[in-house]
Amino acid sequence: MSIEQSQSQLRSMGLDADAIRNLIEMAIAEDLAGGVDVTTVATVAAEQMSQLDLVARADGVAAGIPVAALVFELVAATAGHAIEVDQRAADADALVVGTTLLSIRGRTRDLLTAERTALNLLCHLSGVATATSLWAQALAGSQTRVRDTRKTTPLLRALEKYAVRCGGGVNHRMSLSDAALVKDNHVVAAGGVAQAFAAVREQFPGLPVEVEVDSLDQLDEVVAAGADLVLLDNFSPAEMAEAVARVSGQVVLEASGGLTLADAGAVAATGVDFVAVGALTHSAAVLDIGADLQSI
Repeated sequence: MSIEQSQSQLRSMGLDADAIRNLIEMAIAEDLAGGVDVTTVATVAAEQMSQLDLVARADGVAAGIPVAALVFELVAATAGHAIEVDQRAADADALVVGTTLLSIRGRTRDLLTAERTALNLLCHLSGVATATSLWAQALAGSQTRVRDTRKTTPLLRALEKYAVRCGGGVNHRMSLSDAALVKDNHVVAAGGVAQAFAAVREQFPGLPVEVEVDSLDQLDEVVAAGADLVLLDNFSPAEMAEAVARVSGQVVLEASGGLTLADAGAVAATGVDFVAVGALTHSAAVLDIGADLQSI
């Protein structure tokens, strides 16, 4: 694949290809810090050719394969060299130990210089997808879906939320401007939950408004005020079930507050629409993916 083909693929996945390219170029520049890969330059002949395979060392779900491919293509292009990238798996694929995700053929120096940047992105995004898939599996058979939060790594939000989709999750808002979420500090500043909701609705009448509540009384108040979505903060499963009964489908309900996989079954049984899990992005362990080099 070429750089242009890889960027086209990113666009087809709903991503800003130019922004991702800029991100990758900054990550490569960070690794080189204005110099060269001294170890690789010293130990590898300039004309040596190799194949590098990126291989799963653990079971999981793939995300970021085209992103990793673009890393190798950009490093090679900067050096003025040709490269062949074969995507052997696709994002959202279930991986088992030994699955090859990418095979790249080119100058050995280019492959080794790009390796770590590519793996940093691929392992992290696949870790997010894998964590999300565990939640999706735990909620399977219910109407409850897992979705993410804005607790993302700065500048990686679009990619991390894409990885959530690869894992079977649902995205919450992408930014502060595309939807409103009235939280406890907004309530304090506005003088009450109903007042905060009314203020947002008045100034931004076309946007969905979600309101965080920490009691059933507050729930009744914001439903009466006309909220579209309600975030049930630190509700017990019994309180969640009561909330579902009270709203009778009038609003969308989302459970939040330190929930873990062990809670998934009990939360799903209450009938809430979503469970918000910040850990999908802020605490996901990387998926172990290694790089195996062979001469050609």
